[in-house]
Parts: sequence; C-alpha cells; structure tokens
Amino acid sequence: MAYAKLGRNTSARKALFRDLATDLIINERIVTTEAKAKELRPIVEKLITLGKRGDLHARRQAASFVRNEVANEETGQYAVQKLFDDIASRYQERQGGYTRILKLGPRRGDNAEQAIIELV
Repeated sequence: MAYAKLGRNTSARKALFRDLATDLIINERIVTTEAKAKELRPIVEKLITLGKRGDLHARRQAASFVRNEVANEETGQYAVQKLFDDIASRYQERQGGYTRILKLGPRRGDNAEQAIIELV
C-alpha cells in the first residue's frame, strides 16, 4: 500500500502520527497540513473501531498506539479512556466515516496546504 513519507524516516513518521492521533482524540479537531490529515484519517478510523469493539484486547491495542496523555484535567481522564468511553459510544450506530477533512488554503510561511481534521 502506498503512503506519504512526509520527508521523515519511519520512526519519526510513526511518532508524528501517534502524536496527531492523540491530539485529535483529546481535542476532537486539529489544524495540520492536508497531506498529514489524509494520512491520519485511516489511523484514527481504526482506533475508533477498536473503541467500538470495547474489549480488553482492543483497549490494549489502542493504548499501545495512543500516547498516555490526560484528556480532561478536571476528571483526570486519559486519551484512551476518552476514546473508549466518550468517542466510541458516540459512533456506535455509525459504520465508518468518523472523520472530516476541511481544506483551509495555503499556510503563510511556506505555502503548504492547510486542513482541519475533525471528528464528525
């Protein structure tokens, strides 16, 4: 399967998508480049599908990818907890298509195409 290298080696690319996926789960909307958003979409869709499955194995698979960051300061809820408790329950009846990419136009500094990726 073809993928965008994004000018990074394998470990840097994996770390980038781990961070982006964690940020998207926590904030439910992030602004990034169009290429990164398009590459991030299938990763986040698979994580939400794991969340919908909801068993212990799925939780451990998601936890191995998502960073261990606090999603909600007041409750002390972590990103994986938010994925399984809040986000997955929201999409229980939906068969895929959990994310939306909105194009913003070029970034001022380097003219890279910007996009918003958000949970539907």
